[in-house]
Amino acid sequence: MNDANPIVTEADLHAYADGQLPESARARVEAFLADNPDEAAAIAGWQAQNGAIRSLFADYERARDTDPLLVTPPHTVSPRTKRWAVAAAALLVFALGAVSGHYGPALLEKPTLQLAGSDTLPKQAETAFMVYAAEVRHPVEVFADEEAHLATWLGKRLAIENLKIPTLQPLGFKLVGGRLLPVDGRPGAMFMYENQAGERLTVMVGRNTENRTTSFRFASSGNLETFYWIDGELGYAVTGEISRETLRAVAEECYRQFTS
Repeated sequence: MNDANPIVTEADLHAYADGQLPESARARVEAFLADNPDEAAAIAGWQAQNGAIRSLFADYERARDTDPLLVTPPHTVSPRTKRWAVAAAALLVFALGAVSGHYGPALLEKPTLQLAGSDTLPKQAETAFMVYAAEVRHPVEVFADEEAHLATWLGKRLAIENLKIPTLQPLGFKLVGGRLLPVDGRPGAMFMYENQAGERLTVMVGRNTENRTTSFRFASSGNLETFYWIDGELGYAVTGEISRETLRAVAEECYRQFTS
């Protein structure tokens, strides 16, 4: 970006490309782009990529309502009890290895598998969110003030060169930090974010051991929702108790940054 113009920041450009920039600031950015054709071309590329991602997400598969881990408990159960019940059920199923795939038309290369790696991913992401998002003093192992160290440490553990930690501030979420956790028995990474209202979301990255087909899916458990996808050797999951549209926007932005 042209550093001679300090008025328009990189965050402004990302927000403009994602349609998140306030109307009052659009004219300023558009004037900047008119004078900077290289930046304008980059923005056009980002917007085209966003459109392609939205097209992929538009046909996401959602598990059927009869799936045991996605059935909403009776409304007489308190939200606190409900969350712990879901967490306990998820952990129990992992321990017994008793989950079978109940998804709609398969997007994976190996639809005959009872438990594809990408199908375990949202359950593990949900469990991690419920365990750590409620923590006040120790939600993460490494806080955001050591972001460079966090990226280097987790990148080495996951054997990912130049592991990227998504920047979600244009969407209103600030990095809290991250931690190492197991994903399918191998080292995985979880990054946590928080907005001004105190709402948190997590982004989990793990090794994909089952397939190499890029696919996007959605899963929900009560108020907890997860967008997850496979991209080559890695699987990603974005989880939170926020609106589906906000979570989708975060997932799209994470996808863009992880693949840029």
